[in-house]
Amino acid sequence: MKPKILITEDDHVQREIIADILIRAGYAATGAASGLEAVEALEDDAFDMLLTDLSMPGMDGLELLRHAKRLRPDIEVVVMTAYATVATAVTAMKEGATDYLEKPFDKDELLVVAARALERGDLRVQNRQLRELVTRAVSLGNIIGESVPMQRVFDVVGRAVNVSSTVLIQGESGTGKELVARHIHFAGPRAKKPFVVMNCAAIPDSLVESELFGHEKGAFTGAEASRPGKFEIASDGTLFLDEIGDMHLESQAKLLRVLQDGMVERIGSSQPRKVDVRVLVATNRDLAKRIEEGAFRRDLFYRLDVLRVDLPPLRERMQDLPMLLAHFREKLATKLGKPAPKLVPDVIDAMRRYRWPGNVRELENTLEQMFILCDGPTVDIEALPEKLRERSTELGAFMLPLGGIVLEDIEQDFIRQALERSGGRIKEAAELLGLTYKTLQYRLKKHEIDRHVADE
Repeated sequence: MKPKILITEDDHVQREIIADILIRAGYAATGAASGLEAVEALEDDAFDMLLTDLSMPGMDGLELLRHAKRLRPDIEVVVMTAYATVATAVTAMKEGATDYLEKPFDKDELLVVAARALERGDLRVQNRQLRELVTRAVSLGNIIGESVPMQRVFDVVGRAVNVSSTVLIQGESGTGKELVARHIHFAGPRAKKPFVVMNCAAIPDSLVESELFGHEKGAFTGAEASRPGKFEIASDGTLFLDEIGDMHLESQAKLLRVLQDGMVERIGSSQPRKVDVRVLVATNRDLAKRIEEGAFRRDLFYRLDVLRVDLPPLRERMQDLPMLLAHFREKLATKLGKPAPKLVPDVIDAMRRYRWPGNVRELENTLEQMFILCDGPTVDIEALPEKLRERSTELGAFMLPLGGIVLEDIEQDFIRQALERSGGRIKEAAELLGLTYKTLQYRLKKHEIDRHVADE
């Protein structure tokens, strides 16, 4: 759409000349003969810029400027004056003017000032929208996203906050499982109580029970003093057990008992202790497969699987990429103490094509690496890490595997890749695949592929 400019000038000839110049330059220009007429126009239509004379009978330019900013806070205002002094310019700027023109001015000067003001307005609106986007996104404990898969996550997490049920958080490494657990705790009624984390995969099997339940002095070699376990430390709060799928079977049985009766016994003691702890667990493992392998207890799984949060991998929520980039650019600028360089469109496109096996964590670390190594104001395609430039990640980079293929599987994979690359936009995905919009709609329905964005 053409930018809309309202010209307020009591001199009919001057008003028509200015309007003609702006219209010929590609703008939509409307004239007003007085301040009151301009206010009425502003009430009826959304203008991008107000170009007004300062000296007018009745309502002058400064008063009109104030009215314009109240009616349209985002409007850019450029004032015209035949009495250009520092005082009038400063007053106009303090009242919210973007720039000023000294009469008489020529065509080129008018067009330069108008373009500069409109560009500044676009940037201000974009920055505000980005801030709003990030604010809305981080309102759920720094969990970023507005795609359909993430909205499902937000719905379950929102329901989990104010109840005491166990929550099972599943997702690949780097998808934000601990962020979800922290939000559930700190947004809920136990927020002022302890939040205790234990990584089950990082502790030797022989020490898991001691870490969970504690031990008495002399209970085993090296137990030189009594020590409470994680359950006691987290009393009245939350215990987050990360990588629960890696816990040893014997420890699983004891964990199940604690979850059922709320009592713990330290190693070396026969005195049970009552604990009130909410338990949140997370895993990047397929627990159903672990049960089939005999590595995870079915009864424990059912006890843990009261509320389940399934975090999607980044490759399945590419609609969120712009929001994530905006969030991490702001975060890294603060961390690194310098302005974050701009990412050119080709760089963002390469990021859309990449599969991100490390998910959001890998995205943040990759951005940090790029920003540290970047010397200029922008990151271009040559500055990308090699992994993002490999041709194998591009749509269409396909080799026939040994043993044959299932064509329907390949078709589904290409459709998913096209949706990822287009950010979920069906029209653009159809163009990438060489299909019509309706044909792609039919195939999405046929393969039951979930679309992340509504039809355009």
